[in-house]
Amino acid sequence: MKQKLSLYFLISLCFSATLAAQTDAVQNLEEVLITTDSQLKTFSNTQSILVLSDSIISINKPSLTSLLNYNTPIYFKENGLGMVSSPSFRGTTAQQTAVIWNGININSQLNGQTDFNTLNTSDFNAISVRSGGGSVIYGSGAIGGSIHLNNAFDYSEGFKNTIHSRYGSFNTLLFNYKSNIVVNNLSANISISRNSSDNDYEFVDSDNYNRNGAYYNTSLNANISYRLNTKNILKLYSYAFDGERHFSLILPNETPTKYQDFNTRNLIEWNGFYNNIISKLKLAYITEDYKYFDNINTNSNAFGGVNSIIAKYDFTYTPSEKITLNAIADYTQNKGEGSSIDDEKRQIASFNLLYKHQLTTWFLYELGFRQELTDSYNSPFLYNLGLQIQISSPYYITINGSKNFRIPTFNDLYWEGSGNPDLKPETSYQAELGNHLKFKNINLSLTAYYNDITNMIRWLPNGSNWQPINTDHVITYGLEGLLQYTKTFNQHQITVNSTYAYTVSENQATNKQLIYVPYHKATASLGYSFKNISAFISLCM
Repeated sequence: MKQKLSLYFLISLCFSATLAAQTDAVQNLEEVLITTDSQLKTFSNTQSILVLSDSIISINKPSLTSLLNYNTPIYFKENGLGMVSSPSFRGTTAQQTAVIWNGININSQLNGQTDFNTLNTSDFNAISVRSGGGSVIYGSGAIGGSIHLNNAFDYSEGFKNTIHSRYGSFNTLLFNYKSNIVVNNLSANISISRNSSDNDYEFVDSDNYNRNGAYYNTSLNANISYRLNTKNILKLYSYAFDGERHFSLILPNETPTKYQDFNTRNLIEWNGFYNNIISKLKLAYITEDYKYFDNINTNSNAFGGVNSIIAKYDFTYTPSEKITLNAIADYTQNKGEGSSIDDEKRQIASFNLLYKHQLTTWFLYELGFRQELTDSYNSPFLYNLGLQIQISSPYYITINGSKNFRIPTFNDLYWEGSGNPDLKPETSYQAELGNHLKFKNINLSLTAYYNDITNMIRWLPNGSNWQPINTDHVITYGLEGLLQYTKTFNQHQITVNSTYAYTVSENQATNKQLIYVPYHKATASLGYSFKNISAFISLCM
């Protein structure tokens, strides 16, 4: 994608407008070939996948929160620009949405979730959203759904460079540099991003302003793919994030605080293609570290971190065009320590078996099974079954049922004086029915779902201490709608996209809706392009 001129307008309350010159269609959700996270494409025929194109990624603000908030049914609780941001996907908690980086689950081992303001969208060229349970493939946390961040390689020879910069009020700065080079059998891309803001806006109808709200973050993303020969490819992915946030004061006389986090992810992958067999071996090393300063003017801090080693082997056998069999085995070792956690280590082995069969031209089914083995908790046996039935040429239905889970975190199990080693994983039983219409210019889908979640982990008072226990029973159900329309005439193109979610997420003990879960959320966008000029407007509510 090439940009010649960009003019951005941002209006608060989830309303934005953009005027941009570019060669891509503004709002087409075109699928990007994803080779590393192959299960996303191969074993998701019976669930909804929303693919966000690079044009959409570049138009939205740099944080993953903004991108998903404007373009998906996911609701976000955000404590201000650049501050902590957590999702609610289909009425679940932040820990029940999995974030998958190039096929690897990167949810924090400390608190079980991902802060979506610590991920810069400019560092990825393929971002997808998979609705519904996915623990059979992606493990812990994939209960409400999963977010997939991928770096796809382009083997069209050449050398491309892109610089993207924005500057706004309150000294708010975005800078991103991307470079892509392809020479013979080598493809490499690099991305450097910097986001910062003083964030000292004035309060409405007040003489006060947002005190201590500054933040900055810097990320570096580098990826290399080398074709050894026609049957073997070697890939290397590396990502580093360094950030600092000053937490805004509620009262002017409060003590200012700050939070620093430094995360790295490294992955090496060897792919082998042998007739009807695909072999993938992955080795990953992931680190997460934080420091919390309860007084910004001192060096005293609470700290913690986890280092993770992951080894994964993926074997795919395709005996015919209609049948795909995928076996996966992986091993994970987590080592954690901190001011409130002694040196702790846990080891997890898992085994997956996935099967897809296009039985007839109108009937497809998927099966999946997963079992984990660990000494830290009793892991349940997981499974899923999906059906896709073509009713007529433009209309088909999907049916999916699954059992999913979320494991206790390091904080849950090992927090000094409060950790509970007897915790059970959270489990969920899900069912969904999707209706899909595909015409020449219109795609329309409506999905109804039901999710029964038990053994939810909550920190509750136990005498003078707080301790995590398996207590809550939550049932979520609702509807998700998606509309995509594209019309091209002469050199003009019009695109319309909209999502809608109706969500009930009820605690069975209180019969009340979970906090931070709205009953309704809707997004809409309109794009127009003529030759190299495009205009775009979006709304979420």
